[in-house]
Amino acid sequence: MAGLFNALNAARTSLEVNQKSIEIVGNNISNVNTEGYSRQTAQLSPYPATNFGDFFIGNGVKVDNVRRDHDVFLQAQLQDKYIDFGFANGKTRSLSELERAFNITDENIATDIDRFFDSWQELSAYPSDLVLRDTVIQRGSLLAVHFNNTANELNTITENINDTIIAKIEDINDKLGAIADLNERIFNIEVRGQMANSARDERDVLVKDLAEQLGALTYEDRNGMLNLQLPGGLPLVQGNIAMELGANTTGADVTLQLHAAGVTRDLSTNTLGGEMLGLFTMRDQFIPELQEDLDYLAWNLAEQVNLQHGAGAGLDSVAGRAFFNDLTVAVPPADYAHQNAARNIAVVLTEAAHVAAAQAPVAPATVAPGDNRNALLMSNIGEQYLIDGLDNFNAFYGKMTSRVGIEANQNDLALSGAQDAVDQLENLRDGFVGVSLEEEMISLIQYQRGFQSSAKFLTTVDELMTSLINIKR
Repeated sequence: MAGLFNALNAARTSLEVNQKSIEIVGNNISNVNTEGYSRQTAQLSPYPATNFGDFFIGNGVKVDNVRRDHDVFLQAQLQDKYIDFGFANGKTRSLSELERAFNITDENIATDIDRFFDSWQELSAYPSDLVLRDTVIQRGSLLAVHFNNTANELNTITENINDTIIAKIEDINDKLGAIADLNERIFNIEVRGQMANSARDERDVLVKDLAEQLGALTYEDRNGMLNLQLPGGLPLVQGNIAMELGANTTGADVTLQLHAAGVTRDLSTNTLGGEMLGLFTMRDQFIPELQEDLDYLAWNLAEQVNLQHGAGAGLDSVAGRAFFNDLTVAVPPADYAHQNAARNIAVVLTEAAHVAAAQAPVAPATVAPGDNRNALLMSNIGEQYLIDGLDNFNAFYGKMTSRVGIEANQNDLALSGAQDAVDQLENLRDGFVGVSLEEEMISLIQYQRGFQSSAKFLTTVDELMTSLINIKR
């Protein structure tokens, strides 16, 4: 009877193990489309054999653990590529808005500059015509408004970046807190010798998101807890403790801060990575450089026009009038003498008769009705004056437009390359640790046959025991 009982126990364990294996396969199949899910397999081992005379007889099988397929190297590569993808993605929206502001169509600042100086050329043919004089003022006003609008668009883009930074903080803090909670859950499960497979999968997904958003780097301690830190080395998650990000808003300026262990630190581009680094790079470096060049263009144009216009005289023979307002600011405290020139430029001349088309007369002489000498000089400024001795107004603006276009094109290439790298690594990961329905179907058939065989074995042992009991009766 002892041998039959051992056989009965072996059949029972085989039945249980095959049933559990079928359940694991079913869980894999049901999670085939779950993001970040890693294939799970049962780890089997035999029960210790029993000494039976001159040999040992096995006592069945057991499930030691449920193992999660995982590749540490692929996970690390994915994190690196998500950081690159996040950086390029963080710049994409701002560059698209800048391309709209610095367009290369027929309607841009360069076009208005040409139209403004062309109106002076037209006036030189009929210097006494009040309609043409009024056209010069209108063209100047349209040019000034275009400068104003472009400067305001740059400010709006900066504000949009600030809003994006603030909007992402809550989501990032939630993910940091979730990773800290998962660290504690994983430790509590695995300290008992079990595997926290689902929790580890969930944590890996959050880590990839934070790598994309913040450029977060990771390392795992001996307790299975994953610690996160910024590229600059500042901690984000330590064990089951999560730090917190915050935003300090001063006027229109937004500073990202890290609150850790009662200490608040300001975060800069040196301490960030991923999407946040892309946003801060655009806000603190690329856009301010464009703004300064736009101001410098507006300031140079206004200065040269005012200089030449002041040298001429209107129909009333009065000289020395300015066409645009004075854009020079005091230095210091301003960072540069042309600060906010594009935002503030405006035409101050209001009377058509005051347009200085004529050369200033020597008192007591008056302006001759057909004097167009100053109008001709004004019309030539657009082509002849060179900013810093290098570029005329249109060429200077063209360089700005080219810089935006080149940066946007390079960023598109970087984003596309990073996306391709991420897709390839994700596909590679799926091939190694993801769920393959074909493999699961084969495993399902295998365990189904094992279950059926175990049931048949159990039935056979039961019949033998019944026969033996009947014999004894």
